[in-house]
Amino acid sequence: MSMAIEQAKIAKDLGEIPVGAVVVKDGQIIAEAFNMKETTKNATAHAEILAIAKAGETLGRWQLYDCQLYVTLQPCSMCKGAIKEARLNALYFGAFDKNTEFKLPETETYGGIMEEECTELLKNFFENIR
Repeated sequence: MSMAIEQAKIAKDLGEIPVGAVVVKDGQIIAEAFNMKETTKNATAHAEILAIAKAGETLGRWQLYDCQLYVTLQPCSMCKGAIKEARLNALYFGAFDKNTEFKLPETETYGGIMEEECTELLKNFFENIR
C-alpha cells in the first residue's frame, strides 16, 4: 500500500485527485498508476483502470487471476467492473468511500489498509481546492 500512496502523491502534485494503485504478482509490483482524468481529459483514467491495463501489457494477457490490486481509495463501480473482468484474485484498499457500496464476491477484498494515511491525503487535497 505504501507504493500506492506514493503514486497518489504524484497524482496530487499534478492536480489530480490523489488516488494511486499498484498490481502485484508473486510479491513483485508489475504495474503502478495514479489518477489521470484531468491530465488526459478522460473520465475512465482512474488509477485502477490504468494499473490493470499496464499489468495486462506487462504479462501479455488480460486475465490477472494470479495478481492483487492495492489502491488508496475504495474503487468506484466502473473500477469494480474492471477488477471483476480482469479476474484479480485480491483487492486491498485504504480509504473507504462512503458513497460506494462495495461487493465483489469473485475477489477477496480487504479494506482499511493504511486507511488513516490514505484518508488524510484525500482530505488535505480537497481542503486545499475549496
